Amino acid sequence: MVHIGVRAVPMVSLTAFSIGVTLAMQAAHELQTLGASAWVPDLVAVSLLRELGPILIAVIVIGRSGSAVTAELGTMKVSEEIEALNVMAINPIRFLVVPRVIAMMIMLPCLTIFGNYVGIFGGWVICHFALNMSTAGYILRAVNSSHPWDLYSGIIKSFVFAWLIITIACDTGMKVEGGAEGVGEATTNSVVYSLLSMLIANATLTAVFFFA
Repeated sequence: MVHIGVRAVPMVSLTAFSIGVTLAMQAAHELQTLGASAWVPDLVAVSLLRELGPILIAVIVIGRSGSAVTAELGTMKVSEEIEALNVMAINPIRFLVVPRVIAMMIMLPCLTIFGNYVGIFGGWVICHFALNMSTAGYILRAVNSSHPWDLYSGIIKSFVFAWLIITIACDTGMKVEGGAEGVGEATTNSVVYSLLSMLIANATLTAVFFFA
């Protein structure tokens, strides 16, 4: 949990903050021409809770933690450490894979919630200092425009993303062959497959939530 989640907090914070700032600036640029700059907090909050928060934080976790899991397990595989566990009657799946799966399933939703807060804070920075919006007004707009389901749908997505990321990372790492070159290739494949599966799952879940 520390390796997958806690150590990813600085990178997640920077990403979420920059996205919140950028989203607020882009929204303000367009909405000010319509005289609707008061709607910027609504756009920032809803966009982060529903889509941008879960997706962008999952991308960070894929690039940082998912690839690390694949490389770590792949190195164990090619150096015959996994075979040594079998010789000692230790189940490699239970000993190596299950803890990583549990850690990812817990930490990615937590990182998503944390990133949502940081991103909304980034939006506040623009609204407060560039649009002269009061802090209380920003919070009220953001809270009133968001519904509990916006947060719940993002958390559901993060659980699904976590399962996809760690399943692909562990499966790819446990099947590495060919020495150091195989580890590098498996790590690349793990990142690519995780990104593709995450985007497909996001589109599917969004469609389900939309039509349901």
